[in-house]
Amino acid sequence: MNTSVTPTLDLFPYFQPIIGVASGAIVGYEALARQRHADGKILSAGHWFSSSKISTTQKIDLDRSVRHQALEKFTQFPGNSYLALNISPTWIDIIDNPKKLPTLEMLNEFELDKSRIIIEITETKGDLNKLAEIVKVYRSHGLKVAIDDFGSGYSQLDRVIAMHPDIIKLDMRLFKQASKKGGIASDVVYSLTRLAQRTGCQIVCEGVETDNEFFFALSCCAHMMQGYLFSPAVPEFQPALTYQRHISSLRKKFLQHTVAQEKKKNQALIKIKSLVKDLQHALQSDFNLNELAAMPFEENGILGFYICNSDGEQISSSFEFSQGKWIENHRTRHFNWSWRAYFYQILALDFEQACAEPIASEAYRDFDTDKLCKTLSIRLDEVRILLVDIIAFMK
Repeated sequence: MNTSVTPTLDLFPYFQPIIGVASGAIVGYEALARQRHADGKILSAGHWFSSSKISTTQKIDLDRSVRHQALEKFTQFPGNSYLALNISPTWIDIIDNPKKLPTLEMLNEFELDKSRIIIEITETKGDLNKLAEIVKVYRSHGLKVAIDDFGSGYSQLDRVIAMHPDIIKLDMRLFKQASKKGGIASDVVYSLTRLAQRTGCQIVCEGVETDNEFFFALSCCAHMMQGYLFSPAVPEFQPALTYQRHISSLRKKFLQHTVAQEKKKNQALIKIKSLVKDLQHALQSDFNLNELAAMPFEENGILGFYICNSDGEQISSSFEFSQGKWIENHRTRHFNWSWRAYFYQILALDFEQACAEPIASEAYRDFDTDKLCKTLSIRLDEVRILLVDIIAFMK
């Protein structure tokens, strides 16, 4: 028996602008539930949808009421911008007839262009098969689908596979942690955004409140952003170009800063490649580790090197450079690295080309040292290939 008592709630929608990075224009809005406090202040009503004080049925009724009001208001706003509606998988689980969805009925009632509506799937709960089925119905009517809080708890990769979302919204807490502290959190965010790009999804960063968070979102290749840096949720829709000048100024600052960083990276990489060529020349015959130690490897980010044959087998020890000395490590001798991209890519080059210029791997975090590294590969001769580990230059 349900003994919950419904508090007197009068919820209504506010709308937070979503900014397109390339155009600087408002490309859409997210509808968010609000309530008026006794003192007249407008407060978030989101906590009611996770409250134990009201039943699931009552929560659904409140949610649909806010959604209905939001769509009714949206009918008064012409143009191409979209409206994002949050829908919990818990609500979807209760639906008996997938062909009769409340949101679609509301859209038909208001005769709204369904291509301007995005359904944001919140939380990680719910039956995945039913969720995928409902998403197909939404799509068949022209709606787009977004996954909210991507990277929260676990990465929700099963949802990406099942739903093929149009939009992925990064988890706000993960995004903020990565933008402030970097490190592993930053690596995870870059990996998630690369995944989103590979699957054809657009990326939205929400909770953007500072210039630095805006710059980090740009470095993540975000297509859209929302947050207090531009605007909180507001009761009325705004002119599309309200924040265009602000966005343009931020983009210019990002470009200036990033170009300066890239120039430094390029200069450092030129020096590293020059040292690799010197090392290549020194290894053409028997080499003296003490003589090699005199070269400025460590201060230029070179960590070590080893040699493989054309089959990928490591035929030398690993020589690691630390505190001005080369240290010989036999542990990985006879390991085979033919499956690494930096190895088979050098084999695919013409011999002269493979001897002339080292090629670089993608950045990876070394298991033993926890350093972010890259591996450069270059041919020594027709039989031997030189592999050089360096510190990676990240964003």
